[in-house]
Amino acid sequence: MPENILELKNVVYSFKTYGGNVKAVRDVSFEVRKGEILGIVGESGCGKSVTAQCIMRLNPEPPGFFEGGEILYKGQDVLKMNKKELRTFRGREIGFVFQDPMTSLNPTMRIGKQIEEVFRGHKEISKKERKQKALEILRLVGISDPEIRYRKYPHELSGGMKQRVMIAIALVSQPSVIICDEPTTSLDVTIEAQILELLLELRDKLGTSIIMITHDLGVIAKICDRVVVMYGGKIMERGNVDDIYYETAHPYTRGLMNSIARLDSEKKKELKPIEGTPPDLFSPPVGCPFAARCEYCMDICNEMPPAEYYFDEEHRTACWLQHPQAPETEFKRPVIKTEGGEE
Repeated sequence: MPENILELKNVVYSFKTYGGNVKAVRDVSFEVRKGEILGIVGESGCGKSVTAQCIMRLNPEPPGFFEGGEILYKGQDVLKMNKKELRTFRGREIGFVFQDPMTSLNPTMRIGKQIEEVFRGHKEISKKERKQKALEILRLVGISDPEIRYRKYPHELSGGMKQRVMIAIALVSQPSVIICDEPTTSLDVTIEAQILELLLELRDKLGTSIIMITHDLGVIAKICDRVVVMYGGKIMERGNVDDIYYETAHPYTRGLMNSIARLDSEKKKELKPIEGTPPDLFSPPVGCPFAARCEYCMDICNEMPPAEYYFDEEHRTACWLQHPQAPETEFKRPVIKTEGGEE
């Protein structure tokens, strides 16, 4: 099994507001392995983007603050880094591709200069070398006529081209991990396919690990190796892609899949939404965060957080339906061990 390059251990992150503390990320743990693409999926407000930004400490502190946990990158705890160490870590070790290139790129700077910004403070790299590296990275991400694009402003490029530039900026220091926060949301399906193909090519060429944040299960199915399903700031289910799609063990995961259109669906079949609203993270539920919206909810789901049940070393879920005394449902699977609860 490939080595873990990044590990989150019991991360708890909240935002201080006038109305109280918003508990955005609650006891989240997962690992990213060398050369893999890990998908983090969930509906809006589930905590996936905040979790991703916690990795690089991009959330504003204050009002945000860590209540606990560790974020280990190659064994070093990111939460213990000082400002100088963080500047070196960001971009050089982990790159970030933001959701909307329209607002992420500086409209007053030429594309080439924005890529070269990454090398600011690197006195060992000459002006000529900076330009050469910028042109090389533009070619790597599939931008035609890089000499011409280098001199363009963002408004002179298409949406897909701008997103390629964002990926180029994330790649320019050859980081070990790239975090992509819904990089295809504002693109049409043709350009989306090109961007996803580009990310796969970059993974294969450079061996870069990728964290893909999305609410689109189609994107997850197309490029990810493993999947983490989040809801209410917690992880509901995790496993490889086949586990999540064909051996679904949590009602929330099934709800996400039932709410999207499928090619094999009948023409007049209506999509089935998940009824209800997400939990109030000012005062999160003490039990399972999905209990209020779950048709299989039992009394214990509202009273206690579920243990994490392992079906194998990759596939596991936090759901009381896996308990030996729970009623038989379509979600029940043979459990090999339990973590955080009864043995």
